[in-house]
Amino acid sequence: MRITDLNLEYCETVAKEKEAHAQSALEEIAYMNSSTAKYHGRCVSTLYVPKLFMEEDISRFRQLVKELYAIFEKVICRYREDAAYRRLFGFSERLEELILRAPRYKSSIPIARIDIFYNEETKDFKFCEFNTDGSSAMNEDRELNHAFCLTLGHKKLSEAYQLRTFELFDSWVEASLRIYGEADGAKEKPYVAIVDFMESATDNEFAVFADSYRAHGLECEVCEIRKLRYKGGALYGEGGKPIDLIYRRAVTSDIMAHYEEVSDFIAAVKDGAVCLIGDFTTQIVHNKVLYRVLHHPMTQAFLTESERAYVKSHVPYTALMTDAGLPYDEIITEKDRFILKPLDSYGSKGVFAGVEYASQQEWKEVVDAHRVDGYLAQEFQMPYQTKNIDFSKGADTDFISVSNLTGLFVYDGQFQGIYSRVSRGKMISTQYSEIALPSVYVSEA
Repeated sequence: MRITDLNLEYCETVAKEKEAHAQSALEEIAYMNSSTAKYHGRCVSTLYVPKLFMEEDISRFRQLVKELYAIFEKVICRYREDAAYRRLFGFSERLEELILRAPRYKSSIPIARIDIFYNEETKDFKFCEFNTDGSSAMNEDRELNHAFCLTLGHKKLSEAYQLRTFELFDSWVEASLRIYGEADGAKEKPYVAIVDFMESATDNEFAVFADSYRAHGLECEVCEIRKLRYKGGALYGEGGKPIDLIYRRAVTSDIMAHYEEVSDFIAAVKDGAVCLIGDFTTQIVHNKVLYRVLHHPMTQAFLTESERAYVKSHVPYTALMTDAGLPYDEIITEKDRFILKPLDSYGSKGVFAGVEYASQQEWKEVVDAHRVDGYLAQEFQMPYQTKNIDFSKGADTDFISVSNLTGLFVYDGQFQGIYSRVSRGKMISTQYSEIALPSVYVSEA
């Protein structure tokens, strides 16, 4: 059975007993409203139909990650070796210095969430974002799956199929310790700190990760990055103990924006007094300028024929808003084909899509206001549509079409799990009322 057939079967099952499913949905919603799946006090919202994936999909994800990471490694290697190539990225001298430090371990990108627009019928995809700094939402998927287990839909589905969730906490602890073990001077039981700017932190998620490290026999604390102190050759957190391993959740753009405030952290990293997972190499991939760089002749020259075809098929066209060759007239007249994004941001901040504007004039004003350094124009991808239903106000409701975005968690280069988001509109982001769904791996019973 294909995933499209399974989704149809699930929706038909729900439609036959809407009252009963609606009642169980209220339990699911109540669980989520009291769960730890909160960001800055806002609970994650969900719909009744989960995101179901089968072996064909999982195999596809594993392969696309393998091919993508092979390209990433070539780009990172060329960045380190070639000053002319580095100029394509436009990073500051401070950031470049941090990136070019000698690696402490082999894994260039220890953790990532690769967001893709995935067509469940054709299995084709386009990349949306490479989140290699501050990759998050593991706890949301965990709590969404706990809530899904309370539904009649889960009960019915589990009677006919084997259902599995994606384990995202212990697997990360094991991956990070494996990576850390390659560093010179690695300890058998390192003292671990999860580090971020706490006003941006997903506190509840950090607590689950900290508990997982402790379950593996390690001491772990969550630290405000500004409060780290470097003295006597060691970096100390608020707990007063020297830190050996940092799981970095503070994104690079925030660190560079607050560089002077985190001087102790920076000094310890430069001196090799602490092992940083992931290190600043991740910025080569995380910054959206990479989309443009992947299509650039300098990159195309060192990729294989199959890698060039991969980029052409899956990496959307991208141009800096200050490029001399920016197709300005095309962006204005064909507004639904383009989206504007900041080069280095997160949480969908500052994103503008032509499809969201009623008139060409409104869109032109937005485009003109963002023809500045730090912004890019990108080919807009129309998300794949599926059916879902919102029982939050009872059974008297119909199925709706939702747009889908699929996030692939990658630990130490290996596919590990999925974070699924949908939206009632064409944009899927925090500012456009995104909705999260439990991701479930389904196989024949």
